[in-house]
Amino acid sequence: MRRPLFAFLFSLLWLLASTASAAAATERGALFKVSLDGHEMHLFGTLHVGLPEFYPLEPRIAEALGQASTLALELDPAQPQRELLRAVREHGMLDPGAAGYDAMEAQQRALLDKLIEQGRLDASRVMTFKPVLLATLLTLAEYTKQGYRTDLSSEAWLVRQARAQGARVLELESLDRQLSLLDRLAEPDRWRFLDEMMAAIVSGAQRREARNMVQAWRSADREALDAIAARCELDASVSGSFVNRVLLKERNAGLANSLLDLLRREPKTFAAVGVLHLLGSESVPKLLQEKGVQVERIY
Repeated sequence: MRRPLFAFLFSLLWLLASTASAAAATERGALFKVSLDGHEMHLFGTLHVGLPEFYPLEPRIAEALGQASTLALELDPAQPQRELLRAVREHGMLDPGAAGYDAMEAQQRALLDKLIEQGRLDASRVMTFKPVLLATLLTLAEYTKQGYRTDLSSEAWLVRQARAQGARVLELESLDRQLSLLDRLAEPDRWRFLDEMMAAIVSGAQRREARNMVQAWRSADREALDAIAARCELDASVSGSFVNRVLLKERNAGLANSLLDLLRREPKTFAAVGVLHLLGSESVPKLLQEKGVQVERIY
């Protein structure tokens, strides 16, 4: 699984979270308990899109969150929209005067125009974005076409619960940090990233990956989630390698350090990050364990 991992993008739509309908609570995603010197943190692997029937989350989540002084997330979903727009302008826009998409081969440009239309994106706006950001928007559109909603993300539900009970919401990263990572690819590889994404959409591979990811998360299928993480680590494509190396492993190191600081400061906390950050050879739980933290995978 290599593409539905861009947490920065999903945060664009967290700003309009809505109330989910109640359903029978069951295990979702992955849940860890970490402890150090008498302090305890529950670490939950989230999905950045959702359906109404995913909620409420199971009782252990609600109980742990109810006892927590702080909910830590990758990004604070309540950030003002002006901050989002500023970060996109600074990190996500093509340089003035750049040839941009006009320099694409005619066949690829025609395909891009078709996918933008199919994804119901505003062409006049998204064609001003850099290719990796545009590729990510196309990815999200594949989720949307299957009915999954960003306003029903795990983070949106958790934030509503936390704020209702007076818990602090802590941001582990920033929009600037997340968007700036997309500039790390060399110029030719940025366009290869977009080409690979378009090919995956046309072939149906992206749609299958999205469906597999949601199904594994919604049933807390440990074997399936671990298999997705393993495939991600083996993906040698430009896009897959970049996601694994930069958007997962590099970010995992910073997330682990921030979570360790929080664990040391506060006796009971709750943290929630994208589920793939909690899986694989250099996952957040593994990095915490290497720092002397006791780690238990609940499911």
